[in-house]
Formats: sequence, structure tokens, C-alpha cells
Amino acid sequence: MLSARRRVLSEIADAILHDPACVRVGVDGPDGSGKTVLAGELAGLLRERGRPVVAVSIDDFHHVRAIRYRRGRDSPEGFWLDSYDYGRFRADVLEPFAPGGSRRYRPAAHDLATDAVLDHAPRQAPPDAVLVVDGLFLHRDELAGAWDLSVFLDVPFTETARRMAARDGTPADPGHPGMRRYVEAQRIYFAACDPRRRASAVVDNSEVDAPRLTWSA
Repeated sequence: MLSARRRVLSEIADAILHDPACVRVGVDGPDGSGKTVLAGELAGLLRERGRPVVAVSIDDFHHVRAIRYRRGRDSPEGFWLDSYDYGRFRADVLEPFAPGGSRRYRPAAHDLATDAVLDHAPRQAPPDAVLVVDGLFLHRDELAGAWDLSVFLDVPFTETARRMAARDGTPADPGHPGMRRYVEAQRIYFAACDPRRRASAVVDNSEVDAPRLTWSA
């Protein structure tokens, strides 16, 4: 018998594989919601079923620090407005996988550790590859129309903060001043873009071993 998590992943994979036009897949959600893990599991399942996958994280498309922190290191508005270089992300990743695209993509534009801007030679993806992207804010206006299928991971801030504390050593209380930049930026995003409504599917990932999947109407 399949586990609850495997059933959810299988249902999402089925939806992707049953639609030949489904190429660009986004996995969105707050910090600590489990985006990277779920996207990796989904990519692995698609490969098991015979489809090549290109996995990309929008975290490799940050702006340089001077832009990211120009509104202040604690600014939620700065986190929401200045974190990512959507122009590079569209040109290097989304456009190559669009209908008629070249499939020549670059998986990264920025090195977070060194703050270096990257301009590597493009890679060539197979023509039948599925693109799986994980990251924050994937349903914002700048990425409208980008996804053939998208998933939003819905997890309360009390739980995401607990996970971030275990992972990163940040405060476990989402109301702590040290969490304001991240939590309030997500609230801005929710109010501006309503990602639960824009997503193709919402996964309640509060319990990682028992996620619950709801498809949009």
C-alpha cells in the first residue's frame, strides 16, 4: 500500500505525465514548508516513470546583496520586492522551456555564498524534459502564465518557523522580531497574489508523512 505522501506525489506526477503540454512545473510555499524536498521527490518519481527532469531552484537567481538589502536587512518589503532577479530567471529558465523554446537553459545566475553573478555556458535539456522549479513567491505577477502546473505548500507559520529553527537556528516563534522579515514578506505575498487560488493544486504539508492534496476548481 502506498503511503499518504507517495499517493500525493503520484497524483501530481500523473497529472504532469497525462498532459503532453505540461512542461513547466512550480513548487511554491513559505520558508520551511518543504518545497525543496517535495520538488526533489516529484522529480525523482517522474524520472522513475521515464521522463527526464531538469530541476532548478529560484534560490540560485537571487539579486546581489546590494540590491537584496537596499531597504534594510530586516525589511519584509525588501525581502518581497528585491530578493530575486526575475528577468534572468525568465530568460535563463522559463523561456527555454516555453512552447517552441530551445531547451538551452542556465540553472543558476548567482552564487549566494560569494555574491558573484554567474554567466555559465547554457546546458541542453532533452526535448521531452519536464522542468521542476522550487522556490518562494512563484505565483507573483512577474511569473504569471509561467507554469503549466503549480503546487502551493500550505503550512502554518508556527510549523514553518519550528522547521526553520531546526534547520537554520532561527527563532522558533514566528512572532519573534528575528522572523519578521520572512513572515511579514509572506503575508504581503498572500495578500497581493493569493497563491492558494493561483496554484493548480494546494498541498497541506503540515504533516510531512500525511500531506493532503486539493486541486483547484
